[in-house]
Amino acid sequence: QVQLVESGGGSVQAGGSLRLSCAASGSTLSINIMGWYRQAPGKTRELVARIFNGGTTNYADSVKGRFTISRDNAGSTTSLQMNSLKPEDTAVYYCYARRGSIAADYWGQGTQVTVSS
Repeated sequence: QVQLVESGGGSVQAGGSLRLSCAASGSTLSINIMGWYRQAPGKTRELVARIFNGGTTNYADSVKGRFTISRDNAGSTTSLQMNSLKPEDTAVYYCYARRGSIAADYWGQGTQVTVSS
């Protein structure tokens, strides 16, 4: 099992920055991927960014150049630095981890990010 706890959400004006963090506990050594998804009201959950073991990253087109995902050397914490925030970034952000060996996905409880114009 893997438990994920997010922190760092909040409210900010457009153009501002926020940093989200996610701490994993449990079977963290077997995590292959960590990342962030978001879900805005009335919309489906979408991938924001993810980072693979070895450091490869993927980003949604809408956040490229503005958001940066990172992961600590121990592989148990991931962070999302969000710059130049826009009102359309407003959503609940969920941390995600995948243990590829057993095809198991884990989710955090979500943290609200609100960007006002």
